[in-house]
Amino acid sequence: MVSRLGVRIPRELPAARLTGLARRAEREGLDEVWIVEDCFYAGGIATASAVLAATEKITLGIGIMPAVARNPAIAAMEIAALAELYPGRLIAGFGHGVPSWMRQIDAWPKSALAAFEETLTVIRRLLAGERVSFEGKHVRLDEVELEFPPALPPKLVAGVRGPKSLAAAGRVADGTLLAEPATPEYVRATRDLIGVEGHSIATYNWLALDADPERARERARSDVASAIGPNSGPALEPLDFGAELLAEVKAATDGKDLARRLRPEWIDRLSISGPLDRCVEQIRALYAAGTESVILLPLLGEPEEESFAAAGRIASALRG
Repeated sequence: MVSRLGVRIPRELPAARLTGLARRAEREGLDEVWIVEDCFYAGGIATASAVLAATEKITLGIGIMPAVARNPAIAAMEIAALAELYPGRLIAGFGHGVPSWMRQIDAWPKSALAAFEETLTVIRRLLAGERVSFEGKHVRLDEVELEFPPALPPKLVAGVRGPKSLAAAGRVADGTLLAEPATPEYVRATRDLIGVEGHSIATYNWLALDADPERARERARSDVASAIGPNSGPALEPLDFGAELLAEVKAATDGKDLARRLRPEWIDRLSISGPLDRCVEQIRALYAAGTESVILLPLLGEPEEESFAAAGRIASALRG
């Protein structure tokens, strides 16, 4: 299994900053750079095109596009164009979409699971050069075929977490992207649920590289808390402290209260944080659990360039 290291550009940044940060990631020797498509920030396909054009060899991941908001034929056309222009450098991620956002745009379907599985099934077949007719619960196509299917179809990954969705990901996607916080225990549980040989796993993980372990924890505390909520059961239940943490989630009055409740040892387990040797050890543990790609996230409010430089130091140490 190939072990890769990447970074994610925060969604909160304007599109004009993405290309410079992507070039920085490439200079740091990282394998991947990921962008975010969330409502109502910059669109994934447009920003992916800009980043790929501005860089030379780094792989670009889109994490993730809401399957329910996209016509699969149009999505396949856009992905195919990028794959033709930048062969072997694109990973296209799809998920269900945040229900509240999808309802805002009148895109939430009767069955999010069916919409997800049907959309990825059709996109995959179109990218493979097939002529597709399809009659599903959500997707309907009549004799659709791409004029320019890519010679090298890009990897399609699923940003999902529930058992039924993970089973679907195993059927229709090449890999699964696990949202932060992603631990080795979560990776192993996910691989067991998917149960498909060769299905890759990528993880999002907060990064707080710091020679002072206590300072690293405090830097990461609020970001770790921000990623945990009532729907975090699949990520937390495999952990030996998962039940305790979920109880704190339920008891917390808000995000700040939850951050205060996080024990130092929990933050250590739920982030890539501390001195260089510890960060390297944590990432290697994720690889050993079956992660193919670890994607490091800058802490909110901290300079992205410094976080990318820290990721570069870790990449060098992993290679060394």
